[in-house]
Amino acid sequence: MILPLPDGDFQAYLFDCDGTIVDSMPQHHATWRQALAEWGCDLPEELFYAWAGRTVADIVADLNERHGLAMPVGAVAARQVALYQQLLPTAVGVPGVLRHIEDAHGRIPFAVVSGSTRESVTASLSALDLLDRFDVLVCAGDYARPKPDPEGFLLAARLLGVPPQSCLVFEDADLGIQAATAAGMASVRVPQPRRG
Repeated sequence: MILPLPDGDFQAYLFDCDGTIVDSMPQHHATWRQALAEWGCDLPEELFYAWAGRTVADIVADLNERHGLAMPVGAVAARQVALYQQLLPTAVGVPGVLRHIEDAHGRIPFAVVSGSTRESVTASLSALDLLDRFDVLVCAGDYARPKPDPEGFLLAARLLGVPPQSCLVFEDADLGIQAATAAGMASVRVPQPRRG
């Protein structure tokens, strides 16, 4: 099924990556739990999905505060990415989103705006043979304020040379939809395929 788009003359499509282009949220949750367990910490599924769209640094900082831990962000992030890359062969694309990528590729520019690391986003897109479709990747570390702040989406629009109001955002997370709205962009909510 192809996702319905809002009316408008859009000049660019901006996509979240995990849960939007790649149905990778189950793999990310499993690898987060495995990486955190090595530090005596856990990330329950409900909290994981509630925090979708947040950066690794923010997640680790909040978990450190909640559990009185001092997990190093870089080490936890590197371990999670390494574990995730082992599971990448099991990830699949989100069909309704893939159809829009195929239909519009070459007609309008695309960007990814993700709270994940560039390494993780590149690995996910490469696993689906989609990396070459995207003109711009805006990842964790490229912007200071994470979703729901609009900074990442505004940066992508600027890098593409497209006014924010002419961009259409594809997002699966509440924080991402809020960020798109704050940026003055129309959005399409992508249903999370494996959640009821």
